[in-house]
Amino acid sequence: MEEISGINHLGIRVANLDKARAFYEQLGFEFIEGPMGPEPVAVMEHPSGVNINFILNADPKNTENLLMDLPSKHPGYTHVALDVTDIDAVQKKLESLNITITEGPITLPTGAVMLFIRDQDRNVIEFHQNPK
Repeated sequence: MEEISGINHLGIRVANLDKARAFYEQLGFEFIEGPMGPEPVAVMEHPSGVNINFILNADPKNTENLLMDLPSKHPGYTHVALDVTDIDAVQKKLESLNITITEGPITLPTGAVMLFIRDQDRNVIEFHQNPK
């Protein structure tokens, strides 16, 4: 469909707004508004334009990511990949924040490099540097 011009936002289900906000603020996201609406939602945005809608209804007793941590593989979105300009700087920043790198860095044959982390609710975030 040629009318699609980009991605408007990413919806992430979380259990606790304060914890989600604190985690994503470490990554440079800024709180915009919320909670609002019937399902309640809160919004954060990165200066790069990446917008996240937190859906505030995850069961806090769940400690596994249904799509990534269970042996049975369910269909669905598994992660978000954020483009970065300097993967080494990202790795150093994550380490300084005591955020565990769960995989990587991995260098692809194309020269792209990626690494992965989990947020406070075990949602997967990839940092991806395109080949130079």
